[in-house]
Amino acid sequence: MRIHILTLFPSMFNGPLSESMLKRAQDKGIIEIHLHNIRDYAHDRHGTADDYPYGGSPGMLMKPEPIFEATEAVQELIRRGRGQEAVFSASVILLSPQGRLFSQSLAQDLATRDDIILICGHYEGVDDRVREHLVTDEISIGDYVLTGGELAAMVIVDSVGRLIPGVLGSQESVLDDSIASGLLQYPQYTRPAVYRDWAVPDILLSGNHKEIAQWRIQQSLMKTLKHRPDLLPRATLTEEAQRLLEAIRADSET
Repeated sequence: MRIHILTLFPSMFNGPLSESMLKRAQDKGIIEIHLHNIRDYAHDRHGTADDYPYGGSPGMLMKPEPIFEATEAVQELIRRGRGQEAVFSASVILLSPQGRLFSQSLAQDLATRDDIILICGHYEGVDDRVREHLVTDEISIGDYVLTGGELAAMVIVDSVGRLIPGVLGSQESVLDDSIASGLLQYPQYTRPAVYRDWAVPDILLSGNHKEIAQWRIQQSLMKTLKHRPDLLPRATLTEEAQRLLEAIRADSET
């Protein structure tokens, strides 16, 4: 998988992309992450990539020319690297508060793509012709305002990258993640078995894998019902999990 990030501030990515699992994945050739400076495609010697908005309003807008030309240059790289048809499969994503909300299911979908192009907005946003005529998707990581799309790009790269086979030590940990299953994750503990008089639940020390599995499902359901009940209507539950949930709800009402 190749991820291309178009940004005005490529140095912001130095830390996140050069540490931990993303660095190991790149070293192994599992993921390629390429940074492209939008200013390199500006039309003046100062690398001007923003200008005042027509109609008058505070702030600056990112100009269309550098974004279009940077994206088209990346598409040409993809075309040369993968063949003519590859450019059509490359998602061009604008990171924007107007986009659809990023989620685990969206991360799983993006992880199946061969190439992703992420455009980091900045200032007051981008010229709307980018949105109308260039991008294939818009994504927001939440209903709040960031200085730019760089942090959002880091979130997406991390979330999508860990889903690529071989990036994590165990694919089972991906399937077992909180939210990935549609529920919050059950409580987890490690050594020591007792710390400051707080003991690990006996069931986890029992060695009874069937009972442990049932306990974990029950705990996930209880935690989700308490903290994120909005997830339950969308969660895919087994018959056993559905019965446990009904029992938990009945107990909470008594």
